[in-house]
Amino acid sequence: MLLKTTKSLALLYFNEIVAIRRHIHRHPELSFHEYKTAAFIREKLLNWGLKNVKSIVDTGVVATIEGKNPLKKTIALRADIDALPITEQSSAAYTSENAGVMHACGHDAHTAMLLGVAKILHEMRDRFEGSVQLIFQPAEEKLPGGAQRIVESGVLNGTNCIVGQHVFPDLEVGKVGFCKGKYMAASDEIDIVVKGIGGHAAYPERVINPIFIASKMLLVLEEMNRNESPKNSRSVLNFGCISGEGTYNVVPETVCLKGTMRTFDETWRSQLKNSIHQIAQQTASDENCEIHVSIQEGYPYLQNDTTVTELAMQTAAKFVGTENCVTIPQQMTSEDFAFYSHQMPACFYRIGTANVSKGITSKLHSSKFDIDEKSLELGMGLMSYIALQLLENN
Repeated sequence: MLLKTTKSLALLYFNEIVAIRRHIHRHPELSFHEYKTAAFIREKLLNWGLKNVKSIVDTGVVATIEGKNPLKKTIALRADIDALPITEQSSAAYTSENAGVMHACGHDAHTAMLLGVAKILHEMRDRFEGSVQLIFQPAEEKLPGGAQRIVESGVLNGTNCIVGQHVFPDLEVGKVGFCKGKYMAASDEIDIVVKGIGGHAAYPERVINPIFIASKMLLVLEEMNRNESPKNSRSVLNFGCISGEGTYNVVPETVCLKGTMRTFDETWRSQLKNSIHQIAQQTASDENCEIHVSIQEGYPYLQNDTTVTELAMQTAAKFVGTENCVTIPQQMTSEDFAFYSHQMPACFYRIGTANVSKGITSKLHSSKFDIDEKSLELGMGLMSYIALQLLENN
């Protein structure tokens, strides 16, 4: 009966949630600046009759739905609400109206779906025991991330487990994907500055060329990571930017590198950081230059609790059919939901949003990213049903 009611309410509220998603998509806001988005969320929740709604960590919102015997068990459901600094290329009626800002990672859909969950569970609050926390979290896209601040706020103290979902254009709409155990990688951001002696390129004896030095160092770093990283754990060390203010015949004084390191092994994560510093120090000594390394610690790896994820998978199989509930591999991408997963049992799963027949195939962080909005009905219904099953399970 709970399954039938949940599906019926998801269908009933579908058009409203589509309109909400489109409103949020038209008005994206960057990390830690989601003031209008947060105000919109609060307004919706209060208008729907939710009583326990409050702001958190500046631009976040948390609401609690209490069922019967509300202290029996508490689970949290999370959606991220921030957008990316990307200029949207779309002819859709709901294209971003904020220049250079776009919901290219689907957080508009996450927020809309969690608002749908709020409507469904508020409607069903006399049919479950325990409490459900709705976490509308800011700043997933920018270090140090909003999740860490949510954890530090203490709002989740006493919460039994947490669940999150993310749109996934690698799956067709109607399908959901799960991965037990370590799912998404830890990530850190690397900045390296190589300072040599600039000058006229025609006089190489008068310069210490930081471009050559940086190139040599990158090759050493690549070989080190390839040869020394743990064989039983995936690891990435990659650089996406090298910049210097030189030109054809001008050697710059300084070159800057930006890169990322990702791993599922915390011991190797620490060793890799040390190795980068050591290689930079040795290169500086060998090349008679200065090299400064800064590594900003990012998100930990995301750990999907086996018990919670297994229950969520069983629930999803009932909701969408076994054939539409699939196992997906580890991802080298990262997510600040990982902070929650190191505080309590957690499950982070994927909602298929692609529709090849409609041409909806663009990937995340693309300027043309969009979703098949039918996924909103599935997402809010499934998350609601998972919440109900987690509350029932002792």
